[in-house]
Amino acid sequence: MIKSMTGYGRGEYRGSDRSFSVELRSVNHRYLETSVKLPRRFAFAEEDIKKEIKSRISRGKLDVFVNYAPGEESESDIRVDVPLALKYREGLEKLRDSLPGVEGSFSLMDIAGMPDVITEIPAEDDMDEVKEQLLSALGLAIDSFEEMRAAEGARLLEDVLLRADIIENTVAAIEEYAPAVEKLYFERLSARIEELIGGAGVEAARERILTEAAVFADKANITEEIVRLRSHVKQLRDMTSDPAEPVGKKLDFLVQEMNRESNTIGSKANDIKITEKVLVLKAEIEKIREQIQNVE
Repeated sequence: MIKSMTGYGRGEYRGSDRSFSVELRSVNHRYLETSVKLPRRFAFAEEDIKKEIKSRISRGKLDVFVNYAPGEESESDIRVDVPLALKYREGLEKLRDSLPGVEGSFSLMDIAGMPDVITEIPAEDDMDEVKEQLLSALGLAIDSFEEMRAAEGARLLEDVLLRADIIENTVAAIEEYAPAVEKLYFERLSARIEELIGGAGVEAARERILTEAAVFADKANITEEIVRLRSHVKQLRDMTSDPAEPVGKKLDFLVQEMNRESNTIGSKANDIKITEKVLVLKAEIEKIREQIQNVE
């Protein structure tokens, strides 16, 4: 199945020593670009996180957010800086005494809340253990992320295949009408000559008119373009039926080729009715192009 490049996923690991939650968000991007935001003390795990993502996701601009919480059996310690607390108290008293008419009191909690009076001293982390826990949460996040991308991809595919049907029907209509273009050209050319030199002139120039019509028919022949355009639509269906790997880039190239064939049909046919149908083709191809910009 095809997958969208946009999505969201969340996964958690909860342990007695620590807990992690990992969130993934992605938007369209030509290549894979991953940004990881995690607590500084676990920065050593960033490359492992990126490596795991790369093994499962090929395109998109991903933001990864890692949140940490200590567990009930956390081995972290608390450091109390008593000399600093005394300085804060002295500073507060001095400030109070320096402001005549201003009264106020401060409590233990006021001083304890001052910066660096009470700080947590993290226990030394087992790097392998932390990586295992983080990747466990990441794996769950990627699972839910992939599920969301697959659901969005299914909706994209439904619309793309609908557009493909319209293109095929329009190509069939062009193919059916194309032989009439040569006849209309012959009739217009004959009418123009009759207008200029009379009916006898038309009979006299009949061979010349037939030659001109044949040259026009050869230049205006769009059989090759119709065959290629049909082939491209079939390739589009084959690529999206059950792809074993991401096909977004291939689809993007294929749509460019479809657009090129449509332009050639319009320029060669030189007929207003075919031009109108080519405009329908180009509109549907553009809608497909917009959709596949979001396909991995």
